[in-house]
Amino acid sequence: MALKIRKNQSKLPPEQCPLTECMSVLGGAWTPNLIWYLSAGPRRFSELRVDMPGISAKILTTRLRDLEAKGVVLREVKPTSPPSVEYSLTELGAELIPAIAAIVKVGHKLKMLHGKD
Repeated sequence: MALKIRKNQSKLPPEQCPLTECMSVLGGAWTPNLIWYLSAGPRRFSELRVDMPGISAKILTTRLRDLEAKGVVLREVKPTSPPSVEYSLTELGAELIPAIAAIVKVGHKLKMLHGKD
Protein backbone atom coordinates (compact mmCIF):
# COMPACT_ATOMS: atom_id res chain seq x y z
CA MET A 1 0.00 0.00 0.00
CA ALA A 2 1.36 3.42 -0.95
CA LEU A 3 2.09 5.92 1.77
CA LYS A 4 -0.27 8.86 1.96
CA ILE A 5 1.28 12.24 1.14
CA ARG A 6 1.12 14.39 4.24
CA LYS A 7 0.26 18.05 4.04
CA ASN A 8 3.17 20.39 4.84
CA GLN A 9 2.41 22.09 8.16
CA SER A 10 4.83 24.99 7.66
CA LYS A 11 3.49 28.27 6.45
CA LEU A 12 3.53 28.58 2.72
CA PRO A 13 6.35 30.84 1.61
CA PRO A 14 5.43 34.06 -0.11
CA GLU A 15 5.65 34.01 -3.87
CA GLN A 16 9.15 35.52 -3.69
CA CYS A 17 10.51 33.60 -0.71
CA PRO A 18 13.23 35.51 1.22
CA LEU A 19 15.31 32.33 1.53
CA THR A 20 15.17 31.79 -2.22
CA GLU A 21 16.12 35.43 -2.76
CA CYS A 22 19.13 35.17 -0.44
CA MET A 23 20.25 31.86 -1.91
CA SER A 24 20.09 33.35 -5.40
CA VAL A 25 22.88 35.66 -4.22
CA LEU A 26 24.93 33.02 -2.38
CA GLY A 27 24.20 30.09 -4.67
CA GLY A 28 26.75 30.77 -7.39
CA ALA A 29 30.05 28.94 -7.40
CA TRP A 30 32.76 31.01 -5.69
CA THR A 31 30.25 33.62 -4.48
CA PRO A 32 30.48 32.85 -0.73
CA ASN A 33 34.30 32.80 -1.03
CA LEU A 34 34.26 36.15 -2.80
CA ILE A 35 32.06 37.73 -0.12
CA TRP A 36 34.31 36.20 2.55
CA TYR A 37 37.48 37.73 1.09
CA LEU A 38 35.79 41.12 0.62
CA SER A 39 34.69 41.05 4.27
CA ALA A 40 38.27 41.96 5.28
CA GLY A 41 38.12 45.16 3.23
CA PRO A 42 38.32 46.47 -0.33
CA ARG A 43 40.25 44.35 -2.84
CA ARG A 44 41.38 44.88 -6.41
CA PHE A 45 40.62 42.31 -9.11
CA SER A 46 44.21 41.01 -9.15
CA GLU A 47 44.20 40.65 -5.35
CA LEU A 48 41.02 38.60 -5.52
CA ARG A 49 42.65 36.35 -8.13
CA VAL A 50 45.51 35.74 -5.66
CA ASP A 51 43.01 35.09 -2.83
CA MET A 52 41.17 32.52 -4.96
CA PRO A 53 43.72 30.86 -7.25
CA GLY A 54 41.25 28.31 -8.65
CA ILE A 55 38.84 30.87 -10.10
CA SER A 56 39.15 31.99 -13.72
CA ALA A 57 39.18 35.67 -14.64
CA LYS A 58 35.93 35.20 -16.57
CA ILE A 59 34.06 33.67 -13.63
CA LEU A 60 35.44 36.26 -11.20
CA THR A 61 34.30 39.05 -13.51
CA THR A 62 30.88 37.44 -13.88
CA ARG A 63 30.44 37.00 -10.11
CA LEU A 64 31.57 40.56 -9.35
CA ARG A 65 29.18 42.03 -11.94
CA ASP A 66 26.32 39.89 -10.66
CA LEU A 67 26.95 40.86 -7.04
CA GLU A 68 27.23 44.51 -8.03
CA ALA A 69 23.88 44.30 -9.87
CA LYS A 70 22.29 42.72 -6.78
CA GLY A 71 23.56 45.51 -4.52
CA VAL A 72 25.98 43.32 -2.56
CA VAL A 73 29.29 44.60 -3.97
CA LEU A 74 30.40 48.15 -4.73
CA ARG A 75 32.74 48.75 -7.66
CA GLU A 76 34.80 51.92 -7.27
CA VAL A 77 37.15 53.32 -9.91
CA LYS A 78 40.09 54.99 -8.18
CA PRO A 79 41.58 58.13 -9.79
CA THR A 80 45.09 56.76 -10.07
CA SER A 81 47.38 56.54 -13.05
CA PRO A 82 46.61 54.07 -14.51
CA PRO A 83 43.07 53.91 -13.08
CA SER A 84 42.43 51.03 -10.70
CA VAL A 85 39.19 49.46 -9.55
CA GLU A 86 38.43 48.34 -6.01
CA TYR A 87 35.60 46.10 -4.93
CA SER A 88 34.05 46.23 -1.48
CA LEU A 89 30.92 45.01 0.25
CA THR A 90 27.92 47.26 0.56
CA GLU A 91 26.01 47.40 3.86
CA LEU A 92 23.71 44.72 2.46
CA GLY A 93 26.71 42.59 1.49
CA ALA A 94 28.17 42.92 4.97
CA GLU A 95 24.94 41.50 6.39
CA LEU A 96 25.72 38.21 4.63
CA ILE A 97 28.97 37.70 6.57
CA PRO A 98 27.39 36.20 9.73
CA ALA A 99 25.51 33.67 7.58
CA ILE A 100 28.70 32.68 5.76
CA ALA A 101 30.60 32.53 9.07
CA ALA A 102 27.94 30.16 10.44
CA ILE A 103 28.32 27.93 7.37
CA VAL A 104 32.11 27.94 7.85
CA LYS A 105 31.67 26.91 11.50
CA VAL A 106 29.47 23.97 10.52
CA GLY A 107 31.95 23.10 7.75
CA HIS A 108 34.77 22.82 10.33
CA LYS A 109 32.60 20.50 12.45
CA LEU A 110 31.80 18.35 9.40
CA LYS A 111 35.49 18.11 8.51
CA MET A 112 36.34 17.01 12.05
CA LEU A 113 33.49 14.49 12.05
CA HIS A 114 34.80 12.95 8.85
CA GLY A 115 38.46 13.11 9.90
CA LYS A 116 39.53 15.61 7.25
CA ASP A 117 41.25 18.07 9.54
